[in-house]
Amino acid sequence: MGIISYVKEEIQVIRERDPAIKSNMEVFLYPSFQAILRYRVAHKLYQKKHYFLARWVSQRAARKTGIEIHPGATIGKGLFIDHGSGVIIGETAELGNNVTLYQGVTLGGTGKEHGKRHPTLKDNVMVSAGAKVLGSFTIGENSKIGAGSVVLKEVPPNCTVVGVPGRIVKRENQRIPRMDLDQVHLPDPISSDILKLQNDNLWMRRKIEELEEIICKFHQEEKIG
Repeated sequence: MGIISYVKEEIQVIRERDPAIKSNMEVFLYPSFQAILRYRVAHKLYQKKHYFLARWVSQRAARKTGIEIHPGATIGKGLFIDHGSGVIIGETAELGNNVTLYQGVTLGGTGKEHGKRHPTLKDNVMVSAGAKVLGSFTIGENSKIGAGSVVLKEVPPNCTVVGVPGRIVKRENQRIPRMDLDQVHLPDPISSDILKLQNDNLWMRRKIEELEEIICKFHQEEKIG
């Protein structure tokens, strides 16, 4: 893709997904735009086995933008990194088209293993602020990762993941479009479990009170008898 085509595509992506932008010229100030542009250069160098130069370009970009993208990562079209500070994308990470990442996201590994050790994100995946996706597995297309979640295993398509460790909350296989960037109104399975435990506890207390009444009546009848 030529530089002009890339700039036009980035303008469209950012204007589509960031309501704060007011003019096309602002795109050139976005850390996301600068980091991804430098990643494209570094990735070309990496593919040609110019590893030092590739890392030099990527590290300069990381210092300037706060976004660290390893030049070996594979990234499709339409990646948008909102704000971007603290975002890390590992060497063997693979991102499909129209992926959205928020600040503090890590696409990392879990150790010093060799080969594929970073996650694969399919098309239209959204990873919310502070989430960590660690390991060599796939996040299915149209899935959402809730803010602060830690995902350690595969996620099927069209799912929402929340919690530490991340828990999958299926939404009746309803497709989650990439325009749906709501990071707040996500299911909370932990709260649901706590509420269920509270209800069970109330039920048990009522049963115990009923049993106590029965025992008291039994003892009173014995005394009378």
